[in-house]
Amino acid sequence: MTTAKTVEEIRAEFPALARRHADFPVAYFDGPGGTQVPEAVVEAITEYLFHHNANTHWAYPTSVETDALLLEARRTYAAFFGGAENEVVFGNNMTTLTFHVARALARGWSAGDEIIVTELDHHANLAPWQAVAQERGLVLKMLPFSTETWQLDVAALPALLSPKTRLIAVGAASNALGTITDIAPIARLAKDAGALVYVDGVHLAPHHLPDPKSIGADFFVCSSYKFYGPHVGVLWGRHPLLSTMDVPKLEPSPNTAPERLETGTQNHEGIVGAAAAVQWIAGLAGSEGSLRARLVRSYDLLNRRERELFARLWEGLGVIPGVRRLGLPPGGPRTATIAFTVDGVPSESVARQLAEVGCFISNGDFYATTVARRLGLEKEGMVRVGAAAYTTSAEIDRIIAGVAALQQ
Repeated sequence: MTTAKTVEEIRAEFPALARRHADFPVAYFDGPGGTQVPEAVVEAITEYLFHHNANTHWAYPTSVETDALLLEARRTYAAFFGGAENEVVFGNNMTTLTFHVARALARGWSAGDEIIVTELDHHANLAPWQAVAQERGLVLKMLPFSTETWQLDVAALPALLSPKTRLIAVGAASNALGTITDIAPIARLAKDAGALVYVDGVHLAPHHLPDPKSIGADFFVCSSYKFYGPHVGVLWGRHPLLSTMDVPKLEPSPNTAPERLETGTQNHEGIVGAAAAVQWIAGLAGSEGSLRARLVRSYDLLNRRERELFARLWEGLGVIPGVRRLGLPPGGPRTATIAFTVDGVPSESVARQLAEVGCFISNGDFYATTVARRLGLEKEGMVRVGAAAYTTSAEIDRIIAGVAALQQ
């Protein structure tokens, strides 16, 4: 049995970590917006483009090879989701997939039917439902989050549900605050009301292995570029739904699930790379067992490391005067992502100044616009720092020192 990879061994697989800026080695804290990519993923993409590049479903060898590689990618993501290969849909990104699914579902709904969305979500899980509500005369309801608990007010959900509720769209984890939402009780309430559950798993998937069936989701969507892959979106959906949804499609294209949801020619090299990212994660904690079992072990390893890094970051920022930490403390249901503000320093200025000491972070509202609005930070924005598989404790100390220097 092979041993788990050390952080140093992981870092050696990321060429981006050799970059320097202003004479500092770059520390990438922008993982919540998109992680760096290991060599194995790039090699898989290059191998496909150089030796197998073709369109699908034809009789010549490179087309047959492409079909096989795409099927293998579906099987890889079936293991990733704990589902079946005919439940995996590929697309450009989570946003595009969600617009597509929303349009398909809404074709079967009537004026006056209701959708519930949340204040804690990235607007990719809000705008598509707003759009179909406007087009179809649907009613959109909003589940609030508490600025005291940093969590959704699930107790308010029963009052929002009605016989006309058709779907609840909810994020598994907040990309701004890091809050992890317990989807299972929400899904149970939805099922009792006869509603579907659409889960944005984009921020959860880099930190916790998805298990959409066990939490009661009908759809679960994520993006591989958040967990060491290329820019590809991946949707898991219950097969009966994928088979019967009134999806916009070209007449001659396949009408069997999951391909019936994949419009046009897909990003074959990206899909191959997205599967390679999952395989790379699975290899972090040993090579024995099924792909799903290896993923479970690897995520356990990453979770342990991330909890330590996050606690160090939280405590370090907490002693700096003028820093306001947003979100749950260590030990709460959250990811290793923190948002904060620095008194008297706009978030963009914080980001620019930290970049000058080699710390690359993101700032703004991160498309969680409703969260920023509720916190009174819609204009000035927040600073966001996220730990990834390649983050070290020394880099955490660098970001803490960089923030402290802003107040000197």
